[in-house]
Amino acid sequence: PVGNLRQGKATMPHSFGYRARTRDMFSRDFRKAGLHLKQEQWQRPLHVGDYVDIHVNSNVHKGMAHKGFQGRTGIVFNVTKRAVGVEINKVVRNKVVKKRIHVRVEHVEPSKCREDFLKRVKRIETLKRDAKATGKVVPIELIKRTPAQPKKGYTVKATAGGKSPVVQYPSVFSDIM
Repeated sequence: PVGNLRQGKATMPHSFGYRARTRDMFSRDFRKAGLHLKQEQWQRPLHVGDYVDIHVNSNVHKGMAHKGFQGRTGIVFNVTKRAVGVEINKVVRNKVVKKRIHVRVEHVEPSKCREDFLKRVKRIETLKRDAKATGKVVPIELIKRTPAQPKKGYTVKATAGGKSPVVQYPSVFSDIM
């Protein structure tokens, strides 16, 4: 019999290949199958220090990242003609190990993880510049972020709309067969 024997029955052999269990992970979206490479993917400027997300394009088999890096964000440490070197943090048991991989540009897209931070830095700098020009101090509430606070408490009045609440009691069962 081919494969494993489990309780007397032959089963399919278990594979531990490089792309094992990636059927859904690497599948293309509906009506997006086939080689759809946009021009912007090639002409996108990537520099050392940029944050990038690894998103494998399964149509391009060359320079594909391992399935363990799918969806991860890393920092570009090297740029070559057709590929970029990405440094990614990987948790191994109880420590974080920096992994360095080279991936083709088709499998990488610029990350949006710093957009909010950079917008906030710009806004705070303009606030500080304006405050310095007017000679005032910027309130700390405008600079520091505070987590969402609980809603304020309020009292619900029982006589809303001029009517008092109606108490309903169960009616007596009167249908006897």
